[in-house]
Amino acid sequence: MELNRRTVIAGAAAAGLAATTLGSGSAQAASASSGGRKPVKELFGTLADGTKVHRWSLQNGGTRLKVLSYGGIIQSLEIPDRHGRYANVSLGYDNLDAYVKGTTFFGATIGRYGNRIAKGQFTLDGTKYQLSVNDGVNSLHGGAKGFNTKVWDIEPFTSGSDVGLHLYYTSVDGEMGYPGTLKTKVTFTLTRHGDWRIDYEATTDKPTVVNLTNHTYYNLAGEGSGSIYDHELWLAAGRFTPTDSGLIPTGELAKVKGTPFDFTHPKPIGRDIRIGHPQLVTAKGYDHNFVLDKGVTGRPEHVVTLRDPGSGRTLKILTDQPGVQFYSGNFLDGTLVGQSGHTYRQGDGLALETQHFPDSPNEPSFPSTVLRPGQTYRTTTIHRFDT
Repeated sequence: MELNRRTVIAGAAAAGLAATTLGSGSAQAASASSGGRKPVKELFGTLADGTKVHRWSLQNGGTRLKVLSYGGIIQSLEIPDRHGRYANVSLGYDNLDAYVKGTTFFGATIGRYGNRIAKGQFTLDGTKYQLSVNDGVNSLHGGAKGFNTKVWDIEPFTSGSDVGLHLYYTSVDGEMGYPGTLKTKVTFTLTRHGDWRIDYEATTDKPTVVNLTNHTYYNLAGEGSGSIYDHELWLAAGRFTPTDSGLIPTGELAKVKGTPFDFTHPKPIGRDIRIGHPQLVTAKGYDHNFVLDKGVTGRPEHVVTLRDPGSGRTLKILTDQPGVQFYSGNFLDGTLVGQSGHTYRQGDGLALETQHFPDSPNEPSFPSTVLRPGQTYRTTTIHRFDT
């Protein structure tokens, strides 16, 4: 019988494995598995205008998380394998300059609008808005200077056995073309069980559109270890949204049955990725929104399981959102060097972005992303790790 993660961590600590396998600070594994520690702040770098960027380190329930004030970026996410050996399972860099120059959104908090909006345009209440265009003719992840490029205000907290960070950013009316001043709060929490929970909140003083998400790239075998094609993926999604050549949804909700997009039963990501399906050819792999069977729900429900057979590491994602964008790292081209000193090539990481559907402001049949004064945007996603 396969042991669960908590049993593995306790066993590793008892056997004295923590100090030899975790590297710097590894002797803290036993205490990390039984309770959280107050978040620790350190200087990570300085922007060209002199703004200081800090890194916050959290640990609880055997999970370790490092968060940058720049972009609300997850710089590192460490979890143990079936033997209690830790690895960073998120792609990213070891220096600020690489994040500033980067175009891959590694680990970033995405806003105002995750994913693409066709031609960077939408009409709301009879007014047409032109957004920043940064992906061909389309707007992607909030535009050229989206939330991933902003320095967030961060407050650490402890709450019972949980530890975490509150991140705050106010986007002024007209920023990147979006209407309304949007006050945003994102909360990262590590629970005593090692779950990483994200709670998003936002309010506006004018009607606007909002679609916040996180863009962490996962490799459960460890960052820089090679491709994720042998990872097994399950998605509770019987349909997906096909796209045009610009990766904008056509409006169709296509059935996954009988196609390479069928992950309703767990299968290796690489099994069908090179099949000549027109949608895979267009995106150079998977870069599609999956329509979750549950739809929008009042609380997070389990919709994704990702497992690395080699390490035994498993990620389960629970969300209240109606969609998940599965991106298989198609445009990683070997020019980027990660924290391990290894280059990232196509398929070396994958993103699973919980969201409303791409281009929802222009597709009336998709769930609405409109936020109005007096309303509060709220959504929650939980990442649950196991072996």
